[in-house]
Amino acid sequence: SDRTPRIGVVRGNRLLDLPKLVGSHWDGSFPGSMQAFIQAGPEAWRRMELLIEKFGSGNFPPEAAPRPEEISLDAPIPRPAKNIVCLGSNYAAHMEESARARGREVKIPPAPVFFTKAPTSVTGPLDRIPWDTTVTSEVDWEAELAIVLGVGGKDIPRSQALEHVFGYTILNDVSARDLQQRHYQWFKGKSLDGFCPMGPHLVTADEFGDPQKKQISLRVNGIVKQSASTADMIFTIPVIIEFLSQGMTLEAGDIISTGTPEGVGLGRTPPEYLQDGDLVETEIEGIGVLRNRVVARRDVLRTPL
Repeated sequence: SDRTPRIGVVRGNRLLDLPKLVGSHWDGSFPGSMQAFIQAGPEAWRRMELLIEKFGSGNFPPEAAPRPEEISLDAPIPRPAKNIVCLGSNYAAHMEESARARGREVKIPPAPVFFTKAPTSVTGPLDRIPWDTTVTSEVDWEAELAIVLGVGGKDIPRSQALEHVFGYTILNDVSARDLQQRHYQWFKGKSLDGFCPMGPHLVTADEFGDPQKKQISLRVNGIVKQSASTADMIFTIPVIIEFLSQGMTLEAGDIISTGTPEGVGLGRTPPEYLQDGDLVETEIEGIGVLRNRVVARRDVLRTPL
């Protein structure tokens, strides 16, 4: 079978092969990836939407409607062009649990706290999380709502920030807590291979609606560990984009993850960390669920569940 990565579109309960659905009607070279499609700009998005609408809700050519067993989901942007920008300390209750676990005073930051994850950490919504036990012994979970920018810019005012968002997806900011402590910063502990499950879909901004009114949760082996609302963010998405873009150019396809709510393993008494075989389910209202199993050995990133 053809294993070439392709862009899909969800219509009803079907995941359709977009190049096979509209490719012959597309004027010019069809975008070869989600990143390329986003970078094609708003006019291309509108053209695509009009072409998809021509097929209605079920009049799809057979070649464009593969059977579920023929589909393997990848991250919406499997290899970002740049580091993923992440926020720390963006939910007050999570700040409190983290400070308590480290014996520190709780201080609400005056501005968003930014760090990044390496592009090589990205993995798919059903892929396994490879845990190299020779590198870390404290693997933690963090459910997050991620933004994918559709229109770049610099010095973007918060009043216009949402106009720059293409869509939203789910990100599990898997974290090696011992590496964070050892290296006195977050990049290394956040960037191990497979430590950024993403997906299962990229929902366009118009379909997703208000990003500050969504439920976000995470379960480990069916047990709820995190459950909150994006309304609890300290810095809303428009504020995040405004701060990040000050004096710094943002580009189409950039990914920004907006922080995690309370309930991470580090903040529990005693601390809880992921173990070999654990199934982590990360869910956000209106997007879907990531299902990733932890495997304590190497070279298992693309092994099926």
